[in-house]
Amino acid sequence: MSQKKIVYLDNNATTPVDPRVVEAMLPYFTEHYGNAASRNHPYGWAAEEGVDYGRKQVAKLIGASPKEIIFTSGATESDNLAIKGVFEMYSRKGNHIITVNTEHKAVLDTCKALEKKGAEVTYLSVKNDGMLDLEELKAAIQPNTIMVAVMWANNETGVIQDMEAIGKICADAGVLFFTDATQAAGKVPIDVNKIGIHLLAMSAHKMYGPKGIGALYVRRRNPRVKVTAQMHGGGHERGMRSGTLNVPGIVGFGKAAEIALAEMETEAQRLAKLRDRLETELLKIEETYLNGNRQNRMPHVTNISFKHVEGEGLMMTFNKHLSVSSGSACTSASLEPSYVLLAYGLGSDLAHSSIRFSLGRFTTEEDIDLAIEELKRGTQHMRDLSPIWEMYKEGIDLDSVKWSEH
Repeated sequence: MSQKKIVYLDNNATTPVDPRVVEAMLPYFTEHYGNAASRNHPYGWAAEEGVDYGRKQVAKLIGASPKEIIFTSGATESDNLAIKGVFEMYSRKGNHIITVNTEHKAVLDTCKALEKKGAEVTYLSVKNDGMLDLEELKAAIQPNTIMVAVMWANNETGVIQDMEAIGKICADAGVLFFTDATQAAGKVPIDVNKIGIHLLAMSAHKMYGPKGIGALYVRRRNPRVKVTAQMHGGGHERGMRSGTLNVPGIVGFGKAAEIALAEMETEAQRLAKLRDRLETELLKIEETYLNGNRQNRMPHVTNISFKHVEGEGLMMTFNKHLSVSSGSACTSASLEPSYVLLAYGLGSDLAHSSIRFSLGRFTTEEDIDLAIEELKRGTQHMRDLSPIWEMYKEGIDLDSVKWSEH
């Protein structure tokens, strides 16, 4: 029997490194192995040149200047540096931060840690489609507010917030606007100046670059933004992030950013078509529901709940053939239902039965066909085994059932 290929639809967790990126990185492991901070010999100069070029490529992706890019180990570190760095640097102005309860844990947990240090944090809730209520955001701003932190695109549902409107609200109130753009950078157009963003976090491994390298954009003028360093040492990265630069990683990040910018438009159209086909077929299955706003979302993501089917159990039926996730990769070690979907107002039964599909550069039409086939088969199999599904089919109102306590 021929081995069926494993279809990878978990690109929001990580993406494979593009072969063109690997090729660009290779010389920096063997030939140009210098330390970019070694300023007095050719090996150091070659490394520094690679870093400078990578910085330009990453800056261009988001419409920034190369001097505004601070390299970090990834978006989690960038989130920490942005939020903690602003909290410390602007402590004289205030201690109030506004964020959203559907943010990535790297933002939420950083805010929770700062609350122990005297920060006042407002966690805004979202509407049923995952969108922020902009009036609520306006109303939350106080004289001591120093930052608004809103992610560009949600990692679980792909929902995109109205960034331009949020940027305007922040500008009018004179507060800093930070966005975790990990899922958006390299996939949808980003212009930090047009939107009025002051700080932005991103990661290479979500855009077909290597893991372990990310960046924080820190605006340099109108206004000039400063963050207090969280990592101390030799004063690398304009004193904001010490540590020997990951030269091959930066070169790879730069190449990944360049490719993403060049191919973004055609790739978004291709993926949206494939995603829509997957979605249309899956929503034909009885009692399936799409989670999140249909209009404002990433082109390659869909999140669907399969009612009366446990998401983790469903994945067990096809995990040899199909790689997807329920909830986010960062928190899937726990069996709690997705906090993002609970915040959308889903009951824990629907939140537990949700699966996220995130397509990518190497997803083919054949992959989508295989995924549809596996999901139809898996859902049927799980429902055949489920007494709850049987009761539902018999027309029993499951909400009124009194379950006995053992």
